[in-house]
Amino acid sequence: MENNLFQRARNAVTNMMNMQNGGQGQGQAQASPQDQQAAQNAIQAAYQDATPEERQELQQLEQQLKQHNQLK
Repeated sequence: MENNLFQRARNAVTNMMNMQNGGQGQGQAQASPQDQQAAQNAIQAAYQDATPEERQELQQLEQQLKQHNQLK
């Protein structure tokens, strides 16, 4: 069974990272604080039904967010 919340969290982080990376000097909008919060909220929601493997990936996604925020 696919964890829909997990998939949403992964997609939210991926989309936000793409916005951040693509927004550097190419005329595209960067991810807003609301986008960042939505990605974090999606990760937190996904933890509830996550398998141990999914939890590990969620932790990696959180780490990506933290590293990316430090680079801004």
